[in-house]
Amino acid sequence: MKSWFQKLTDVSTVACTKEMFNEALTELAEELAFEYYAYLNLQPVGTFAVSNYHPEWQDWYFAKSFKEIDPVIQIAKATMKAFTWSTENSRTVRSKRVRQFYLDAAGFGIRSGITIPVATAFSRMAMLTMASHKPSFSLKRDIDPVAAAMAVAQLHVRIEQTEIEPTAKPSIGLTARQALMLKWASEGKPMREIATIENMSYWNVNFHMNNARRKLNAYSLPQATALATKLKLI
Repeated sequence: MKSWFQKLTDVSTVACTKEMFNEALTELAEELAFEYYAYLNLQPVGTFAVSNYHPEWQDWYFAKSFKEIDPVIQIAKATMKAFTWSTENSRTVRSKRVRQFYLDAAGFGIRSGITIPVATAFSRMAMLTMASHKPSFSLKRDIDPVAAAMAVAQLHVRIEQTEIEPTAKPSIGLTARQALMLKWASEGKPMREIATIENMSYWNVNFHMNNARRKLNAYSLPQATALATKLKLI
C-alpha cells in the first residue's frame, strides 16, 4: 500500500477545493475497493468532517453527537495506529445506543473499513476512514504504519491550511444576544462597558456571556470569544 499512500500525499499537495478533495479521495477509496471516505477533525468544540458519506448520515451523525459513542473513534484514540473494523462486531456490544449506531451506519452502507488516526496540535486527533458496504473485508497488503501516518498527517495539514468547507459539522446555536456580547468582547470591550453600550445591566451581560461560554464548552471568556470567531459565529 506504500504507493497508495504516496498518491494520497501527492493529492494532498495539489488539492485546494472541496470538489478536488472529493474527486481525488473518492478515486483513491475505489482503488482499495471502498465506496466511501471520511476525514474527521476532532476538536473539543468544532469537530468537522470532509466526506462523501450520504449527507443525511453526516447530518444525523452530528445532530446525535455520535462522536461521543462511535466505536471507531474510541479505538482510534486508544491505539493511535491504522486498524480495520466491521459493524459485525455489534453482536457482542452491550450498549443499546452503540448497537443502534452500528445499525444506523449499516443502513447507509457503512459496514466495514480501515481507519488511520494521527495526532494533531494541542493533544487533538484527526483521522481518515475508508469504508465499504461489505460486512467485512481483508487487505491483500499490510499497512505501513509510518507511510500511513505521514500521508494522513499531510492530508490534515492541507485541509487546515486551505480551510476546506466541511461537508458536515455540529450546529452550535448562539442567541443573538450571546453573539452580540461575544462580538463586543472580541473588540476588546469589558463587560461593564458592554453593559453601558447596550443599555443593559452588568449582570445581564454576564448572564449572556456565561451561557455562550457554556455552549462553546469554553473555560474562559477569551477562549469563548476565540472559538466563536474561529467557528464564524460572530
